[in-house]
Amino acid sequence: MSTQSPRSPRARSSNRPAAQNAPAAKPAGQGSWQRGRWTLLLLALICAAPIVVSYLTYYVIKPAGGKTNYGTLVEPQRPIPDSLIVTDENGKPIKFDSLRGRWLMISVDGSACDKGCATKLYFMRQVRATQGAERERVVTVWLRTDSGAVPDVIAHAYPDTKMLAADPAAVAAWLPAETGTQDTDHIYLVDPNGNLMMRFPKNPDPSKIKGDLTKLLKWSSIG
Repeated sequence: MSTQSPRSPRARSSNRPAAQNAPAAKPAGQGSWQRGRWTLLLLALICAAPIVVSYLTYYVIKPAGGKTNYGTLVEPQRPIPDSLIVTDENGKPIKFDSLRGRWLMISVDGSACDKGCATKLYFMRQVRATQGAERERVVTVWLRTDSGAVPDVIAHAYPDTKMLAADPAAVAAWLPAETGTQDTDHIYLVDPNGNLMMRFPKNPDPSKIKGDLTKLLKWSSIG
């Protein structure tokens, strides 16, 4: 028979409510708040991924065995000058920066448009056409270095090309030429944010221009 009194300290200890020894519960809303924060962060990353990938593909990733692009990347980027004013087909002056929002393929030549000029216009039209449904994201632009008349055969052959008269000095200051060439020897590519991105070589291979443009349109959601 136990001799311990019902009122002894040991007895009082054994009768203590279990709830006093249980760990404190976490606030009810803390877990759901953290889950919501991570969900928002994940959604932001998903939305930004196409733009990030497109720039990483061309500006950062350099696989062994050579570069991935045909055109020369323009670094640092050169945004369209705010002061670059052009004259449209109706004789109206507009800011060239107003064309931002789509990919621009640009050629520079005099209004008379010699054989080299016509060849570049043809290449740009064909490269754009080969993009299929994505071609609406691309605008071909001819920056004319004078206000002379455009030959009818050229105007009729390239109705979708914007033929804009511009100050040749202002254009040359913005569009860098390869050593030993001038801006009229190249085709340039401007991204939808208005940054000059790429310059293609003199006498280019249009199939390789197409390859570069196809990759950019595939990996980028802008424009």
